[in-house]
Amino acid sequence: MLLTSLAPSLQSLRASLRPGQRELADWVGGPLAVSAVPGAGKSTGMAVAAAIAIARHQLNARRQLVVVTFTRSAAANIKAKIRHNLQTLGLPLGGFTVQTLHGLAWTIARNHPESGLNLDSVLVTPNQSHRLIRTCVEQWLAANPYLYQQLLEGRQFDGEETERLRRQSVLRTEVLPALATTVIREAKSSGLQPQDLRNYSHRINDDYTVLTIAAGLYEFYQTQLVNRNRIDYDEMILAALRVLEDPGLRQFWQTQVFAVFEDEAQDSSPLQTRLLEILAADPDDPDNSSKLNLVRVGDPNQAINSTFTPADPIFFREFCEACDRQQRLATMQQAGRSSQRIIDAANFVLLWVNRANLAGSEQPFRVQTIVPVNADDPQANANPPAVGQGLELHTPDDTYQTVERIGQRVLELLTQDPDGRAAVLVRTNEQGRFVARELHRWYGDELPVYEVGQHDRQSHVPKDMLTLLQLVDRPHSPDYLKAALTTLVDRRLIPTQDLNALVTFPEQFLYPGPIDPPQSDAAAQARRFCTALLRARLELPLQQLIPFLALSLDYNQTELATADKLAERIAQQITDHSLPAILDALSEIVSAEQFEPVDTDDAEERYTRRGQLTVITMHKAKGLDWDYVFIPFLHEQTIPGVPWIPPQAQFLGDFTLAEVARAQIRASLHNQSPLADTAAAWERAKNLKTAEEFRLLYVAMTRAKRLLWMSAARKAPFTWNKPENLDDRKPCPAIVALKQQFPTSVMLE
Repeated sequence: MLLTSLAPSLQSLRASLRPGQRELADWVGGPLAVSAVPGAGKSTGMAVAAAIAIARHQLNARRQLVVVTFTRSAAANIKAKIRHNLQTLGLPLGGFTVQTLHGLAWTIARNHPESGLNLDSVLVTPNQSHRLIRTCVEQWLAANPYLYQQLLEGRQFDGEETERLRRQSVLRTEVLPALATTVIREAKSSGLQPQDLRNYSHRINDDYTVLTIAAGLYEFYQTQLVNRNRIDYDEMILAALRVLEDPGLRQFWQTQVFAVFEDEAQDSSPLQTRLLEILAADPDDPDNSSKLNLVRVGDPNQAINSTFTPADPIFFREFCEACDRQQRLATMQQAGRSSQRIIDAANFVLLWVNRANLAGSEQPFRVQTIVPVNADDPQANANPPAVGQGLELHTPDDTYQTVERIGQRVLELLTQDPDGRAAVLVRTNEQGRFVARELHRWYGDELPVYEVGQHDRQSHVPKDMLTLLQLVDRPHSPDYLKAALTTLVDRRLIPTQDLNALVTFPEQFLYPGPIDPPQSDAAAQARRFCTALLRARLELPLQQLIPFLALSLDYNQTELATADKLAERIAQQITDHSLPAILDALSEIVSAEQFEPVDTDDAEERYTRRGQLTVITMHKAKGLDWDYVFIPFLHEQTIPGVPWIPPQAQFLGDFTLAEVARAQIRASLHNQSPLADTAAAWERAKNLKTAEEFRLLYVAMTRAKRLLWMSAARKAPFTWNKPENLDDRKPCPAIVALKQQFPTSVMLE
C-alpha cells in the first residue's frame, strides 16, 4: 500500500536522473558497479538511489542501508541529500547510516571485545618522522647488524669513517623510516603479515632483501603499537574483521545491514573492500556472490592517491569487469560541469596518454569519455558557455612571467565577472608558495588570493615547536640537529644542502675550533641560526621560548596565533614548568594529533569563494570546481616526472628502497609473477608513478567549468626550493599533444 501511494513520487525522483544515475535508482539487489566520469553527479545519483531503496524495501533502524564514503565532509554532504529526498517522499529520516570506512569499522570494533582493541587507545597517523617509526628503526638496527652492514656498504665503500657516519645518518633518518612507513601502510591495508613479506622475499633476486628488512620493521612497529597503547587506521579495519570472523557476530551485523553503497570506490584498499563485502553478504547464503548487496560507485580515472596511500585503481577496475560479465555495470558518462572545449581536451588527454604507452605496461586510464548532458537536464547552467576559446595554451618565457600573466588574466576575468570563482592548481606546495608570493608582489591587495597550503601548514606548528625545542634541549644529538635543520630548510630560512654531512659531528658543526676545516657559506648560515636558538634557551624565560621560536621561523599572523594558543595549552597542562615537562606535553600533543590550529577564515566554502583566486594543489582540488582554472608549470620533470632518488642515498643504487618494496608488494597482490630483481621493481615503480601523474593532470583539467588555462614556461627551476635558479625545461608531453590537437587554443606570446 505504501509503495503504491509513493509510486508517483518515486517515479518523479527517478526521472530527474541521467543515464547511469538511473541504473543506480533501479537497483533492487545484487552487486552493481558504476563507473562515473568527473562531474557526472555521483553523490546526487547515490542519494536518490538510497532514498528509493529505503522506500522500496521499507528499511528501518533494525535493517539499514549503509552508505560509505571516503571523507567526513563527503559523508555529511551525501547524508544531507538523502535526508532531503526522504523529506520529499514524506518518509521518516531513518533506515540508513552514512559513515566513512574507518568510522564504520570503529562502530563494529568498539561494540565487541572480540575486536581485541583497547577502547582507550590513542589513534595515530604515523609518518616518516613519527616516534613510533623512529623507534622501530632503532630496534631493527640493533637486532639486524648483518643486514644493516650490507646497507651501509651499498654498491661500494672504501671504509672511510666520515663517509660511514654520513651513511648511518642517511639510513637511520631517511631510508629506513621511509621504507617502514611505506611498507607498513601497504602491507597492513592489504591484510599481509610480516611473514607474508618474508615468504615473498625468498622468491626475488634482491641484493638487499628489501622485503625481509621491511618485515622486520613491520614487526617492531606492531610491538610499539601494543606497548604504547596506540592504534592506526588500518588497526580499525583489522579489528572489525576480527569481530566478523565470529559466525554469530557476522550474522548479527549482516542481518542489520540490508545493503552497502560505497562512494569513491577507486580509493579503497583490499582490506576495506573485504569488510564491505562481508557486511553486504546475504546472512542466509554468504558465499553466493550474486546475492552480494554491494553497490560501488567511483571513477578509476580519478585514482590519484596510490603513490602515498594503499589505494590502487586496479581493484575497482577488477570489480567493474566482474560486474560487466554479469551485466551489472553502469557508466555515468554525462557530465554538466564543463564547457564543450574543456570536455574535448580532457577526453583527448585520456585517449592520447593510453595510446602513447608512456607508462610502459601500465594502462593509466579506463576508456570512458565525458559526454555533455541533454538539453532538458535539470542541472542549472549545465555545460556553461566557454569564456573565449575555453582552452588557452601558453608558453611564457619563465615561471615569473607565468605568474604575471595568470594575475593579468584573473583580474580581467573577475572584473568582467565579479562573482566568478578562479583557482591556480599546482603540483606541489612549494609551487603554491611561489605563486602566492609572486602574485602578491605583482598585484598586492588588488587581487584577493587564498593559498590553501598556508592554512594547512598551521597544523604543523606543534611539530615545528617540538623539533626546535628538542634541539635546544639536546643540541649534540645528530637526530635532533638534523630534524631542526630540515625544518629550517623547509621554511627557506637556510640554504638547501647535504644535512647529513653537517650532523655527522654536531659539536664540530655548532662550535668549530681553529683547526677544524672551514665551513661553506651555507653551512655557516645554518650554524648561526642554530646557535642563536641555543642562546635563546639561556637568555629567555621558558614560557617565552615557543613565541620566540615562532618568530624565528618567520610565521605569519595566523601561525603566530596558533603558536600562542599552543603555549597557553602547555602552560595549563603542566605543573612542573621545566623544559623536559614542556617537551613531554608537546610530544603528547604531536603524537595524539589532536591540536587544532587557530583558523581566522570561515570554514564554509573557503576554497571556492566568489571573487577569489584560490591557490591549491591538484590533489586537494579533487571534488571541487571553479569557473576559471589555471594549471601552470606543466613540465616533463614534474608530469610525468620520475621518482626522485635523493643524492645522499645513491650509495644504495639508482632506486629507493621504499618504492622497490611498494612495487614488489603490489605485484604479489595483483597475482602477477614476482618481479625478477630490484631493477624490474624500480621500473614498475616508475610506470606506476607515470600513470598516476597523468591521472592527476586529468583530474586537474576536469575542475574547470568555463576556461582552462595551461602553460609550460621555457625556463623553470630544477628544484622549487630555489625558484630563482632557472634553466631550460621540456614541456609535459600532454601539453605538446594538446597544442597539436587544438592549434586555435595556442596563445601567441
